[in-house]
Amino acid sequence: MTSPDLNLLLTLDVLLSEGSVARAAERLQLSPSAMSRALARLRQVTGDPLLVRAGRGLVPTPRALELRQRVGTVLENAQALLRPAEQIDLKHLVRTFTLRSRDGFVENFGPALIRRLRTEAPQVRVHFVNKLNRDSTPLREASVDLETAVVDEHTSPELRTRALYRDRMIGVVRAGHPLSRGKITAKRYAAGQHILISRQGQGPGRIDEALSALGLERQIVAQVGGFSAALALARGSDLIATLPERHTASLRDGLHSFSLPLAPLEMTISMLWHPRMEADPAHRWLRSCVYELCADQGQNR
Repeated sequence: MTSPDLNLLLTLDVLLSEGSVARAAERLQLSPSAMSRALARLRQVTGDPLLVRAGRGLVPTPRALELRQRVGTVLENAQALLRPAEQIDLKHLVRTFTLRSRDGFVENFGPALIRRLRTEAPQVRVHFVNKLNRDSTPLREASVDLETAVVDEHTSPELRTRALYRDRMIGVVRAGHPLSRGKITAKRYAAGQHILISRQGQGPGRIDEALSALGLERQIVAQVGGFSAALALARGSDLIATLPERHTASLRDGLHSFSLPLAPLEMTISMLWHPRMEADPAHRWLRSCVYELCADQGQNR
């Protein structure tokens, strides 16, 4: 088998980026004829025309659109491999990192993270943004550096991940609520009035499936998009909120929490980042900070 010419990857990346043989040739400091020959070779090895004439310009084929992101990632990884490891001076590092997470993460882990960053890298800033959906575009486009999530079949396979901690779902009610006293059975739990926490209008999930397996159904009387809103409703009413225990620890002061009378509903919270940041020394340091503080707080609970 003939080994592929890996130099064509750079040519392909520039051609797809520029959408023009002339501009790609200029960018790579080649003659237009040499670039045309390179395009012909790419068409041959990929079995696709890649760029086709449309009026006075060229437009990418579906195969070219598919390759555009993939070839960029391959080149970024190759450049990272060939780049010498850097020793960063944290005391003089000037950078702003954007972390995306659901409400509760900042309240639980934010203060400890800030304290560590201020000690080790006093000129580093952190921008916390709320995670409203599962779209990985912000990581891909570098508008977000790091995010937390439950990794599942919906997680983009291109992302890098590392588990941070285990969590479980619990019930939360106001102090003095009937469920704050006595044994909580699945029947008592289901008979209450519940808050559904769902982003983007998603319907019932694992909790309702677990109840359904027991022949039970809960009554949803309110739906919110986040944990803070659910806890605010539970604090001021007889509604029941069901949410992650560790993720919401700092939000539940003054409320009564209880284990669910169901099969354990557990999950692993992970941090996610784009491969382009894999070898970045400052990003590696940030990831280690987040990982270690989550591990430390887990041991202290």
